[in-house]
Amino acid sequence: MLRRTAIAAASIFAAGALLLTACSGGGEPGPTTTGEPDPDASATIRLVLEPGNLDIRETAGAALDQILVDNIYQGLVARTPEQEIVPALASDWSVSTDGLTYTFTLNEGVTFHDGQELTPADVVWSLTTRQDTPEWRDSARLAGVSSIEADGQDIVLTLEEPDSSLLWNLTGRAGIILKEDDTVDYSTEANGTGPFRLDEWRQGDSITFVRNDDYWGEPAQVAEVVFDYIPDNQAALNAALAGEIDAVTGFDANLKDQVEATGDFSLVVGQSTDKGTLAFNQTSGALADQRVRQAIRQAIDHDAFVEALGAGETQYGPIPSLDPGYEDLSDVAPYDPEAARALLEEAGAEDLELTLTIPNFYATTIPQILVSNLNDVGITLEVESVDFSTWLNDVYINQDYDLSFVLHTEARDFENWANPDYYFTYDNPEVQDLYAQSLAATDEAEAADLLAQAARIVSEDAAGDWLYNGASVVAVGTNITGMPSINVNERLNLAELAKSNG
Repeated sequence: MLRRTAIAAASIFAAGALLLTACSGGGEPGPTTTGEPDPDASATIRLVLEPGNLDIRETAGAALDQILVDNIYQGLVARTPEQEIVPALASDWSVSTDGLTYTFTLNEGVTFHDGQELTPADVVWSLTTRQDTPEWRDSARLAGVSSIEADGQDIVLTLEEPDSSLLWNLTGRAGIILKEDDTVDYSTEANGTGPFRLDEWRQGDSITFVRNDDYWGEPAQVAEVVFDYIPDNQAALNAALAGEIDAVTGFDANLKDQVEATGDFSLVVGQSTDKGTLAFNQTSGALADQRVRQAIRQAIDHDAFVEALGAGETQYGPIPSLDPGYEDLSDVAPYDPEAARALLEEAGAEDLELTLTIPNFYATTIPQILVSNLNDVGITLEVESVDFSTWLNDVYINQDYDLSFVLHTEARDFENWANPDYYFTYDNPEVQDLYAQSLAATDEAEAADLLAQAARIVSEDAAGDWLYNGASVVAVGTNITGMPSINVNERLNLAELAKSNG
């Protein structure tokens, strides 16, 4: 289970990019345009959190996955926004009935951005090096693979035991294919196989991609994409209304009327796997008592977050609705201040004082609601707003906190709850066993059912609280089509993005 500590760090690095978006029950259709797409168009997209460098091998942070995976770098397989696994560099694949052998057929005629041919040897080298290099992000996701070999255009992965998460893992960083022994400076450059090439990075301002005219698949529909990094929502709104931006991700749903006022933009709200997670340090003190944790959960009005944030759905367990194993667990911790007060009295924890540690890039809405709700049941909550590096050191690494809030963006990350060393401090052998069984399952339905069982136990244990399931909130220009609207904070595949002059 220790492998997940390094893996999950990447997901929380994206927290700043998500701000206070909440989640809708599904996707909405994007705006329509009657103009013909312009193949020479340049499209500008507002993003929030700029990466510190571009080395997707070693640098944590969903800010890299969001723009580089699919657009610049690819794997044998990819995932759709709806979380379906689809072919990418492999034209197809098969899995043996015992779940131990995966065979992928590599597409021919694929070249890297520098013109070099993609070979089966590159694939074997990329996956083997990832597996053998702990410094490369998600290397542990390939730990169960015993051999990686090429047989002509076939790539064969052999496992020691079944791993129901392997295909999914290959859609992320663990599966990225690089040129063997490439000399590119990955911190500032890129050499992938995707539909766009890295053109320019103006640090502190923007990153520009241009169409890869030698792309092996369907060419990109725009000549250029500019990612404009604007942390402030009002500044992003002003830039959009001034015609400087074509799409605004990480948007505030409460600004819908303003952005749609001119008729040039439409607000699109889609699902995501973002989880607004309230962590409880269960190692000692009052929070080691399940009754106290349950009282806190029942003191929180989850609907208030959805209402205040302008979009979304509540979440009462560790698995969001887009992920396998989801179940509506609202029955486990319904809003009931009276029941919360009774639990606190039973636990001898009246007049409790706790501290909430929260990264300072979040707006005040979340802590305000928490302070008010907990005060109603006799808990005094002190809010400690810190910079993200402090949060990482104090909360994530040293586990020195009472309560903490951060938005976890990674899909299918239930394994954090099966890792007793993770900063959640939750240790339940039954949950760990169910998770291990789900990995070993060769049937998808069985694996999902085992996850659902484990998730209910996590929720019943009040291992944490899930304040809301964050949404993808995107303001899209009416002359833009093909703009993703689901899970855009995690991945932003722009292969079908098009822009017209009308």
